[in-house]
Amino acid sequence: MIQTEMTKPSQVTLWQVASDDTDYEKSKPMIDNIDCRLGLLNIADKSVSLILTDPPYFIDGMGDGWNTEKLKKRVKPGVVGSMPAGMKFSTQQGKDLQQFLYPIAVEWLRVLRPGGFCLLFSQNRLAHRAGIALEDAGFEIRDVLLWRYEGQAKAFTQEHFVRKSDLSEQEKDRLIRKLGGRKTPQLKPQGEMIILAQAPREGTFVENWDKWETGLIDVNDPYINKDKFPGTVIATKKPKRQFGHMTEKPVDLLRHLIRIFSAPNSLVLDPFAGSGSTGVAALMESRTFQGFEIEEEMAAIANSRISKALSDD
Repeated sequence: MIQTEMTKPSQVTLWQVASDDTDYEKSKPMIDNIDCRLGLLNIADKSVSLILTDPPYFIDGMGDGWNTEKLKKRVKPGVVGSMPAGMKFSTQQGKDLQQFLYPIAVEWLRVLRPGGFCLLFSQNRLAHRAGIALEDAGFEIRDVLLWRYEGQAKAFTQEHFVRKSDLSEQEKDRLIRKLGGRKTPQLKPQGEMIILAQAPREGTFVENWDKWETGLIDVNDPYINKDKFPGTVIATKKPKRQFGHMTEKPVDLLRHLIRIFSAPNSLVLDPFAGSGSTGVAALMESRTFQGFEIEEEMAAIANSRISKALSDD
């Protein structure tokens, strides 16, 4: 069940964004072990320059009740529970995702500076629902980027299910021949969508940048493919080390996005921080970072990574 009303806690130890004059360089980057729907209540209006996040995908148990340990027991390569991946499908998943994201996106719009960007990773077949939630909250959908990688083929043949059926051997053979080796409707995954949304500007692009230092992109020194103008398709490998999180994103990709869509010393927010990759990337790019992570163990891992990034700086 999605919780639609949340009460602000009486005592929280969150990093406070005081005002537009906050000295970001002296602020303490951290990830708070708290539901982002509560954590966002403690972020000041128009204080964040970039939201870069990877929310729950709302497929196969990856919803607002995300539990890493339970998911690890259920999800094995190519299999969810006892059912092959690709055979567990419901149109309700997209509706639940949209319902979950909309009130959070309203808060994102409040905390973002005018012209600030929101980059949202999304499961490809539900990206339209995530985009609708952002647009309904007041964001402008500027583009859809694609993180390109080489995934594993997930399509399944149906011969095994025919063989296990109660049909006669003759009928099984006939049906298998008619199927002709056809598989479930899944081509090899080679990318993941990133929705590029923007908070409405104040005035022209120049006027908005002069006041808020948001709304324009920096393509002078991209982190990936430095000799090329940045494109909507960004190719980089999946991370080799997982830090215990199932959907970790590569730090190189996050650095690339942060460098293009925010200014140095600005505040980057990740409401679904996971293992802390966005925080590490933000620090490497001389930004200040704030994150929220609902799982205690994962938040501890993320803060450990951020502490190491700080000590290596």
